[in-house]
Amino acid sequence: MNLVTLDLEGVLIPEIWIAFADAAGIPELRRTTRDEPDYDKLMRYRLGILAERGVKLADISRVISGLEPLDGAREFMDWLKSRTRAIILSDTFEQFAAPLMAKLGSPTLFCHELEIASGGAVSGYRLRMPDQKRRAVEAFRSLNFEVISTGDSYNDLSMLRAADRAVLFRPTDKFAAENPDLPVARDYAELREFFSRYVGE
Repeated sequence: MNLVTLDLEGVLIPEIWIAFADAAGIPELRRTTRDEPDYDKLMRYRLGILAERGVKLADISRVISGLEPLDGAREFMDWLKSRTRAIILSDTFEQFAAPLMAKLGSPTLFCHELEIASGGAVSGYRLRMPDQKRRAVEAFRSLNFEVISTGDSYNDLSMLRAADRAVLFRPTDKFAAENPDLPVARDYAELREFFSRYVGE
């Protein structure tokens, strides 16, 4: 029996922080896990900018409400879920991801949660658990699932390494070069071809 785990941002939906950075005119927020491997350091950096600029959750939510899954993502997820179990493991937050999950066909999502102050400002964040992607994959494997994973960034690497099989999806050239043993899929057709070898046509 197999099970697929997928990253969310950059794999199925646009990078939320980049979309907000561009919409709000705050280029400093374009920094993502593709640039900074230390997730806590990245989040503290982001929270500092939000506090400095007086940004509230509602400001970010307005941008998210206008986002759509990446072209072909919904069709890919429908195909994948018709053939195996698919779980999204993401370092995003419940408050960010909820509006986009329906657009992806309401897949199962494990992620984190933001702390919101009484005035609506983002005051902090709570991890579901440290290194949750790797630990989820290890738990699935302990339940006798063969786990096949895909992701695109540094925060996906422990998940990819813990899986039985893994593929990078549209990684940066630098990230791909640093992990030359991992195959690369550049579009959903290639990703589907990879998964077809293990989950059936």
